[in-house]
Amino acid sequence: MLTGPDLGAAIEAARIAKGVSKKRLADDFQVKPPSVQGWVKNGRIDKSKLMDVIAYFADVVGPEHWGLRPGFSYGNIPDDVGESVDDSPAPSAAEIVRGMLASQGKGLSEESRRRLLAAAEADDGGGVIELDYYRPGAVGDEVWIAHYDVRAAMGGGQIPHDYPEMLQDIRVSPQHLREMGVEFKEHFHLKMVTGWGQSMAPTIKHRDPLLVDISIREFVGDGIYMFSWDGHLFIKRLQWLGDDQLSMISDNALHPARTIRADETYIQARVLLVWNANLV
Repeated sequence: MLTGPDLGAAIEAARIAKGVSKKRLADDFQVKPPSVQGWVKNGRIDKSKLMDVIAYFADVVGPEHWGLRPGFSYGNIPDDVGESVDDSPAPSAAEIVRGMLASQGKGLSEESRRRLLAAAEADDGGGVIELDYYRPGAVGDEVWIAHYDVRAAMGGGQIPHDYPEMLQDIRVSPQHLREMGVEFKEHFHLKMVTGWGQSMAPTIKHRDPLLVDISIREFVGDGIYMFSWDGHLFIKRLQWLGDDQLSMISDNALHPARTIRADETYIQARVLLVWNANLV
């Protein structure tokens, strides 16, 4: 069983493989984000909670990922799991993934290795290696972007579906999007959703298709986000007010801004482009 920083590296690699943010991981385990940072940096985690972590990531990594052998039992996990402390700076997500790929990634395809590394570098907010990875398209650099049957309300809110269905795909050129000023790390982070209502007019009109980046799951600065709050899904401007509060702003002057708590706001994506060619 891995312990200390090796365990922390395994948790970080599993988190990236599953595609969840540290904030999402903290929310799912009902702990504070600094606790998750301690798991990753030092491998410090309660033994009983470690069992839940292993089960949580069972869909993306197997027992060998944690240094466990076939036939292991939870009772055989050493008592010193989580006791190691390392005050050195935490390695980046990309560094962790490179190490895991070197030691345990021999069975992965080249495409899977590149995707994992690209996701890790995106999680770091940019890495040393800049990957411009496209799935080959029918013409030039065109790729398919999934269009989801999700209506995010620009008004009173929509109750989101549990299992959104893809209606159609849209074929676009990532290079052309960048030339238009759309900033994104990887094209597979981009999805299409539909705005619903008039509260964001004239920026976004009723039923406008929207290009969103689903890798952005936290507030990263003032802008338009798709987020859930009070059990409903919204597309609104968010502005940081401090004291763990956000201003939820409608571009339509007939809809007044509201103050909401950041810890009750769950960002699903950031809106990058209205498909009427209005940059946001």
